[in-house]
This record gives sequence, structure tokens and C-alpha cells, in this order.
Amino acid sequence: MKHKKLMFAALSAVLLFGVGLVANAADTSIIVQSTTSTKNSGLYDHLLPQFEAATGITVNVVAVGTGQAIRNARNCDGDVLLVHAKASEEQFVADGFGVARFDLMYNDFVIVGPSDDPAAVSGMTDTAQALVQIAEREALFASRGDDSGTHKKEVTLWAAAGLDPTGSSGAWYRELGSGMGATLNAAVGMGAYVLTDRATWISFANKADFKIAVEGDDALFNQYGVILVNGSVCPHVNVQAGQQFIDWLISDEGQNAIGTYEIDGQQLFFPNAQTNGTG
Repeated sequence: MKHKKLMFAALSAVLLFGVGLVANAADTSIIVQSTTSTKNSGLYDHLLPQFEAATGITVNVVAVGTGQAIRNARNCDGDVLLVHAKASEEQFVADGFGVARFDLMYNDFVIVGPSDDPAAVSGMTDTAQALVQIAEREALFASRGDDSGTHKKEVTLWAAAGLDPTGSSGAWYRELGSGMGATLNAAVGMGAYVLTDRATWISFANKADFKIAVEGDDALFNQYGVILVNGSVCPHVNVQAGQQFIDWLISDEGQNAIGTYEIDGQQLFFPNAQTNGTG
């Protein structure tokens, strides 16, 4: 009997130790719902080792379109949301799913296209006029068509030009339903114009004869925000570790890490954190 009691005690200790390990692992890891553009740019490969070394917290990134990232966070599948569609982010907070939204960094969008430039838009800074010319000449245009932040921006740009290209879907306007990298690959393959964030374009390897055609318009500004998922709505949120990640990103150390990320001497993101979030 004594032997059985000792064995039971030992087994209980092992089980409790195992439970402690699982709990500890959960306490030191978070899920970040984010965009394919930040992932494809290589930014996380630059940032996360620095954050993990400083805090011991492991960050697991789910890279999807902004719309899907927000839906995932609404389903409590994540601790932090880092995306680029400000109106949708503010609605996420207003609906109670996020604690507060912080501006984090920005870059810009560009329209890239083939060197033969069938719509004659190369060098333009008026995005609306460039889109009008693309539509009038029925030059191929590849759209992500995936409710991502980039797709949301594209929709607003077409609307500002007074156009709805979806009536030509399947003809000169190609809705692909894919991430930024895959959309760029498809655009290059079919010789189509495409809207992309500059960071992904700089890091994109398969440029072929494509180049930036339209840039420099204020309408192409691209702001990123970061939000802690509300632990009162989603009880499994790792509030402490998630907030640590946000605090680090908007700190001088995190902002410097963002600002020093370059490819071929080109800065991809420009830090502009606000320490007072909106919520």
C-alpha cells in the first residue's frame, strides 16, 4: 500500500509538472493576426528575434489578408491584431473586440506594371487619372480581390476615380483572391498592372520587366495599426504577453527596429507610433 501511495504521489507530481509546462508555454507565446504584406516583406524576420530575445515571448504570426485577420480576431483566434485598414480597425475596437488601436508605422502603395506600359501611366502621380486610363484602354489589371487591406485601398481608389471595374471582372479586370506575393506573381505572368504596398514590391524577387508606374499620390498612403484583442470578450487572450508585444513595438526600441529594417539600402516601413491609443 505504501508503495502504491508513493507511485501515485510521483505520478501526480509528473502530471502537475507537465501542466505547469503547458501553462508556462502558453504564458510565453502569443498569436498575432497580421497581413501577408508585413510577412512577405520580411519585417517579422527582422523584428521578432529582437523582441523574443528581450522578453522570452514567442510570437506566432498568422499572415492573411486584413479582412480575414480581423475576422479571425473577432473569433478570438489571436492575441494581437496588426493590419492596415484603419476604418475597419477602429470598428473592431468600437465593437468591443479590441482594447485600443495604436498607429504603428506607415509606407505607401504603388501601382506597378510591365515596361511596355500599355495604359501610358508610367511616371504619373495622379492615381485616379491613371486608373481611368487603365480602364479606358482595357489594360489588364490584377486585383487581390480578397478583402485585404490592399484590396480595400484599391476599391477606394477606383471609387475616387468614379469607376467600378468589377463589371469587367474576368475580362481586363482580374480578381484573383490571393495574397500579395501570389498576386504579384500572377500579374507579372499575365502582364497586368497591380496595386501593391511598396515594402512587398521592394522585397519581391520575381519582378521581370515590371517597374513602378504610379507613385507619390497622397491617396496611396498606407498606415498600419496594432490592437490588443479584448480579454473580456475572448477569455483565452494572453493579455499580459500581448500587451508586452504592443508596448515593445511602440517603444523607442521597437520603433527603432522598424525604422532600421532595409532591403538593398531602402527603408521599408516608417515608424510613427502614438503612445495614446484610440479605443
